[in-house]
Amino acid sequence: MPEMTYRDAINLALKEEMRRDQKVVVYGEDVALYEGAFKVTRGLLSEFGELRVRDCPISENTIVGVAVGAAMAGVRPVAELMTVNFALLAMDQIVNHMAKVRYMFGGQISVPMVVRMPGGGGSQLGAQHSQSLESYFMHCPGMLVAYPATPADAKGLLKSSIRTDNPVIFLEHELLYNSKGEVPEDPEYLVPFGKASIMRQGEAVTLIGYGRMSILCLQAAQLLEKEGVSCEVVDLRTLSPLDTETFLASVAKTGRAVVVEECWRNAGLGGDIASRIYERCFDTLLARVKRISGLDVPMPYSRKIEKICIPQAEGIVQGVRDLLNESY
Repeated sequence: MPEMTYRDAINLALKEEMRRDQKVVVYGEDVALYEGAFKVTRGLLSEFGELRVRDCPISENTIVGVAVGAAMAGVRPVAELMTVNFALLAMDQIVNHMAKVRYMFGGQISVPMVVRMPGGGGSQLGAQHSQSLESYFMHCPGMLVAYPATPADAKGLLKSSIRTDNPVIFLEHELLYNSKGEVPEDPEYLVPFGKASIMRQGEAVTLIGYGRMSILCLQAAQLLEKEGVSCEVVDLRTLSPLDTETFLASVAKTGRAVVVEECWRNAGLGGDIASRIYERCFDTLLARVKRISGLDVPMPYSRKIEKICIPQAEGIVQGVRDLLNESY
């Protein structure tokens, strides 16, 4: 399999789906002439033309609202918001329309659309442009939420997102765009929703992550291996639906769980995952479920302080050490 970046894997998925289906269109802020704020839409305008690749005004509520209407009319729009932080301006369309139309019409009308959004911290973009809002979207029923960690999953999940008749929130971590990995060339390569990945087998503790946090979990597992600690790493891949059975089976095997989330700890998705583990695996747990989260503060601009606010591999390593010293 060829190796490519996370950015190029997403770009390849868009091109393959646009070649396969004339109803797939791409639009958003600077996606055409400028080829995307992070160059994810490079080459789309020259291949598919301005009728299928369009720049839009900076009006996120309108971008998502137009996509909802187009999807109801039979188009398959892929809308790009320049950053997930701007989704706050489109939450009425996302929560009240995109996620609700199919239900409110009794399933007679589907909304096959994708909203792609880069996000996450670590780029010194300040408090308003470094947020991790995945819990906001997970909380709302009626739409799917994907957050790939690897280039291969980025391609396969985006293709599945475009082909489903359900609306999809597709989250991309900005610090993953330059990461590389092998990507299947098969244009029919799809990654299903609701199927987590065991990225690494282990026996002593289960590390549960998503997006960039899964990559940090892998780095922590490699460091802990030198100390003789065997970690299993579960990458959730999609946050809605959540593949509960896979991480429960892993925790039942290891007896310990560390949930790693970049979003704020207060009402973060880690609390939901921990609750599911306690409900189903309480009798097999050897220690409490540990959460490693983003700090409950606005993201600072200072690089050193920003780093403190986001989970790091070293912090995951220490969290595992602490957990191994505990026992019921």
